[in-house]
Amino acid sequence: MFIQTESTPNPATLKFLPGQTVLEVGTADFPSAETAGTSPLAQRIFAVGGVTGVFFGSDFVTVTKDDATEWDHVKPSILGAIMEHYQSGQSALSGDVKPASGHAAHEGEDSEIVEQIKELLDTRVRPAVAQDGGDITFHGFDRGIVYLHMQGACAGCPSSTLTLKMGIENLLRHYIPEVLEVRPVAA
Repeated sequence: MFIQTESTPNPATLKFLPGQTVLEVGTADFPSAETAGTSPLAQRIFAVGGVTGVFFGSDFVTVTKDDATEWDHVKPSILGAIMEHYQSGQSALSGDVKPASGHAAHEGEDSEIVEQIKELLDTRVRPAVAQDGGDITFHGFDRGIVYLHMQGACAGCPSSTLTLKMGIENLLRHYIPEVLEVRPVAA
């Protein structure tokens, strides 16, 4: 098994590409070791010292490390943990755990606008942020403000505010005049 790695815009996060499916659908975010109980793969990665976050996409795993840890010191152990997981035959998520779909439900008079927002996020934004090892989830639309949550490599990335404001906000405002602003939310 050959696992490739790619850097991300976030220097504390590295993207690992195992060359196999990680999740069939959706994404899974583990912002701390305490949240990894539902994932044998995330548990193995968190067992490596210095790891502070794990995120799964369809064909990648992004790992975030603390500032005191150097990639040169933990990268071989993370590669080993991923390889060990795939050799075990276990799935990335255990039991009945369902990956996140990336969207909160929304009802009411704005539902048509919300559907347009979700469509643009799914077709234009999510593929781009997935390339950087992250994901973005829709959390709501209220009085012209779109609330989004950034995950994986995008969470805590120095350029995430710029991405939200200049990239995503401009795109949504261009196609959907009702959108006035985009704001980040914590999960």
